[in-house]
Amino acid sequence: MSTKSSAPVSTASPGHELASSPGAGEPLLELASVTQDYALPRQTLFRRPGRIVALDGVNLTVGPGRSLGIVGESGAGKSTLARLAMALERPASGTVRFMGHDLNALPHAALRGLRRHFQMVFQDPNGSLDPRQRVGWIVAEPLRAVGGLSAEDEREAIAAVLESVGLHAADRDKYPHEFSGGQRQRIAIARALITRPSLIVADEPVSALDASVQAQVLNLLQDLIAKHGVTLLLISHDLAVVDHLCEEVAVMYRGRIVEQASPERLFAAPAHPYTRLLIDSLPQLSSRPRRRPMRAASTAEAPGGCSFARRCPHVRERCRAEAPVLREVGARHLAACHFAEAIIAQPRT
Repeated sequence: MSTKSSAPVSTASPGHELASSPGAGEPLLELASVTQDYALPRQTLFRRPGRIVALDGVNLTVGPGRSLGIVGESGAGKSTLARLAMALERPASGTVRFMGHDLNALPHAALRGLRRHFQMVFQDPNGSLDPRQRVGWIVAEPLRAVGGLSAEDEREAIAAVLESVGLHAADRDKYPHEFSGGQRQRIAIARALITRPSLIVADEPVSALDASVQAQVLNLLQDLIAKHGVTLLLISHDLAVVDHLCEEVAVMYRGRIVEQASPERLFAAPAHPYTRLLIDSLPQLSSRPRRRPMRAASTAEAPGGCSFARRCPHVRERCRAEAPVLREVGARHLAACHFAEAIIAQPRT
């Protein structure tokens, strides 16, 4: 991983210092057999509330300095995955490891000390920035969480990180409402960068912005990630955004990863019928289309076998009877389809 800028500074909570980098050859972030479900609203007093499965046996690794995009329709489980990666929720089963540490097994103080190494950029800056606080207070919030900085060091760190995202040091004394939507998202990015994290999880970071400023924010993210050597986990329904920022793409459907490959491989030779439908729905990838995302049916509605069988134009009896596993179908190319090789071989229309 490249050397990070020396501007933003942080220190760990005393007595709770954990390993600050993964071992050689180990992933930075690893999800193993992770499931998550939620209770549905109770329909009657005489029945237990039903449950909806948001994640269903997800396995995922992200190496240091890598960028991975998670794409899929609304309701596919992308944001749930992001919240689990950030230890904002505990999974129903499975493990989430960061730098080799099981996040859900750590004592609270140890997890708090580790949090400086992973930060999140939320979808809507209007909702994630406290309108009652000045920008300097907002940006420094992660620093205060881990502690250890003097007021002067904190002030210098705020000024440096604001300037790194194209704002001014004097902006720390302003309130969020004094900025445009794109500038507010820059503030959110500054807050995520101030502790010099190893991992940034960005959940739909530009979807709430006007199209005219989306490219500016994406280019800023790309430059900062390259400069600081940060690992990126990007959540998006927009394949064009993922293609712009990520070295690898994982496609989700109904709480499962159904395909994973580089953007070049994925767009040239999709191995899962769902991925092909997503790509074919884009008139032209470079045109950055803005379309209303479809909503994936929940796993509570899924039949036995392949979760995509009801929508798949290539469905066969085996698909309805047997759920496919995520397997290698090419070099660094995984797909959960019984007939992935045949799908790859089919000409694109």
